[in-house]
Amino acid sequence: MALLIKNALVFTGENFKKSDVLIKNSKIHSLSPSISADGADRVFDCKDKYFLIPGFVDVHVHLREPGFSYKETVKSGTMAAAKAGYTAVCTMPNLNPAPDSPENLKVQWDIIKQDAVIDVFPFGTITKGRKGVGECVDFKRMKKDVIGFSDDGTGVQTDALMAQAMKECAQQGSIISAHCEVNELLRGGYIHDGDYCRQHNHKGICSESEWKQIERDCKLAEETGCRYHVCHISTKESVDIIRKAKARGVKVTCETGPHYLTMCDKNLQENGRFKMNPPLRAEEDMLALIEGVKDGTVDVIATDHAPHSTEEKGKGLAKSAMGVVGLETAFSVLYTKLVKTGVITLEKLVDMMSVKPREIFHIEGGAVKEGEPADLCLLDLEREWVVNPDEFVSMGRATPFENWQLQGVNLLTILRGEIVYEAI
Repeated sequence: MALLIKNALVFTGENFKKSDVLIKNSKIHSLSPSISADGADRVFDCKDKYFLIPGFVDVHVHLREPGFSYKETVKSGTMAAAKAGYTAVCTMPNLNPAPDSPENLKVQWDIIKQDAVIDVFPFGTITKGRKGVGECVDFKRMKKDVIGFSDDGTGVQTDALMAQAMKECAQQGSIISAHCEVNELLRGGYIHDGDYCRQHNHKGICSESEWKQIERDCKLAEETGCRYHVCHISTKESVDIIRKAKARGVKVTCETGPHYLTMCDKNLQENGRFKMNPPLRAEEDMLALIEGVKDGTVDVIATDHAPHSTEEKGKGLAKSAMGVVGLETAFSVLYTKLVKTGVITLEKLVDMMSVKPREIFHIEGGAVKEGEPADLCLLDLEREWVVNPDEFVSMGRATPFENWQLQGVNLLTILRGEIVYEAI
């Protein structure tokens, strides 16, 4: 199918430039101020107001299959992602069976090949059974089937085990994407150990449980030369440790989530839709994360999209399951709260959601140029909407952004020249 997108504001990598874009044979065929519609199967007129960018990539999502399809499926999760403008997601290994061998990965891959509407790249586990202790997986045997290795949901608990994992991953040229959490520091906590926690008699999770393991891992990455990516950072100390490690030349990158950049524990309510791991931290942590985004310490914004059933999320802060959904709100929240307010530019946001994820995890694309894969989305930045979880495509409904009034929607998602979502 030949697609022609006319009068678009096209992302150049540095800014936006008005252009027509012709898509043929899964690639971007040509860009020009005026391209004839002759021979095009579909023509979309952007009227000089819609923004054409590389499709978003989320390097941290939970699609829940195999094992937990009552929470989300590969089909529902990727349809939600396509609606939001994502053309690729990296799915985490909190599954049954855990993807700790080629045989277990095949179970997941079979579902992906059958049901995914966008590209899905699975993580394999770091440890057998994703336990964070015990034995490492066979990295060499699994490398070709995974985007990287993670024990997300569990921190690797011993220095020796993580050192072994990093050494072997470095040998294979792969990447570790680490959930950093020291189990012995958790002490039964489930929200940030801050003012709200103490005022409402909850059990707190201290910031040290996160940054202490990041500190350890940055030293190990420096020693082994391993490519090391830190999942969902939430504390000011984490930002500082990663900033200093980067300055020393450590091969470290990191992500944070939209909720950590726009909310803090002052926003907590006695509702499971505000419960996630790591938790919403103090205002000073949120501000440090924003500074990390602005100065480049934070490389990527990922959602940690983590759907649960209504029952699992309906038990308040103390007893609800950890995790919130985020795919269908991510861009709009960040555009409204960070770009519209002048904290960062639109170009910076596109870089963090579309370009940098591809660079770090070696996923092709990321530019609207001739010859590049036609993995694109089209944004209307003027349209306003109110977050209503009942309208989500995802099976998950728990979002801390419920009832927020936002600006910016995706109109069209294209994967290798094929339309996978359309609302134009």
